Amino acid sequence: MSTPTNPPNPGLTDADARLKIYLLPNLLTAANLFCGFLAITRIVEADLTDLEVYPRVIREALLYILLACIFDLFDGRVARMGGFESPFGREFDSLADIVSFGVAPAFLVHRIVLKDVFMKHPEVGWFIASLYVICGAFRLARFNCLAAMSGSGGGKYFLGIPIPMAAGMVASLTLFLLWLEEKEFSVGVWRYALPLILIFLSVMMVSEVKYPTFKKLDWRTQRPFVRTLIVVLLVGAVIVLWQKLLPFAAPLVFTAYLVYGLVRPWISRPMQKEIEVDDEPDDDESVSQSGNRPD
Repeated sequence: MSTPTNPPNPGLTDADARLKIYLLPNLLTAANLFCGFLAITRIVEADLTDLEVYPRVIREALLYILLACIFDLFDGRVARMGGFESPFGREFDSLADIVSFGVAPAFLVHRIVLKDVFMKHPEVGWFIASLYVICGAFRLARFNCLAAMSGSGGGKYFLGIPIPMAAGMVASLTLFLLWLEEKEFSVGVWRYALPLILIFLSVMMVSEVKYPTFKKLDWRTQRPFVRTLIVVLLVGAVIVLWQKLLPFAAPLVFTAYLVYGLVRPWISRPMQKEIEVDDEPDDDESVSQSGNRPD
């Protein structure tokens, strides 16, 4: 009597067999995750009693978070430009994002502000920090679920502010406050605005406010001479003067993106298309419910 032969990998499905892991975009995602881990490490190592070393260590942590934002900005675009999109990339990107843009900023604000503000009631500080992390995780999970249910490419809009932009706003505002303290300006109660900003960003991440993805931006598109010259000069100024411009430019960029989503419904269609560099027909329903990565 012959015995049936089992397949060598009975748990391996057709989807597993087609799993694709592309090096370059996932390398950028790994760099994002690495920067998030370094940011958390520096925050843990910061000695609050050493007033000389403490600001430098916190500043390093903030720069790691902002650097993670840059890596996250490029990994999805590299994947789309090279045709390297895959479900693995989307899931890996979400795991990296929750560390770099969820845990790290929440831990940062708790360490430098919430711990002092709610000294008598530390559970309140824990709740505010955890609220940000949970809302960030919900936003990433919602994106991934919508992406899995949709068979089309990424849409033109995000539902809710992306978690990298929320983290970038927290990090850049904290960097700006540190700069003010170094210049011996009185920060005062403005330092305690960070917990309120953290709560507001938590709500915005799980909201249904539409934010442009800029995924359709075509770098080969021809633009007017004056506009191209302005962009080139701005990029050159940032490269040369980044240390002096970063405390000002970064908060302005992230705040402008946050505010734009709120005022966008009241902006005319032509102006929206101009700001969002959108040459496609209007379609308010093309929300980013799919696509490779929740940038």
